[in-house]
Amino acid sequence: MSTTDLVWFKSSHSGAEGGNCIEVAAHPIAVHVRDSKVPHGPQLAVAPAAWAVFVEGAAQD
Repeated sequence: MSTTDLVWFKSSHSGAEGGNCIEVAAHPIAVHVRDSKVPHGPQLAVAPAAWAVFVEGAAQD
């Protein structure tokens, strides 16, 4: 699967008015993250286990 085939979704904390939002696309090998305002811009790809640790930590704050 190439990154052009990824299915992106916005953060559940993103408001309808736009602003500072991220989009995430899960893949078995990596979780991809990008700025929703710049969909063709740079992407961050991390291992699924690392993403799970990040999400768990973010949920505690």
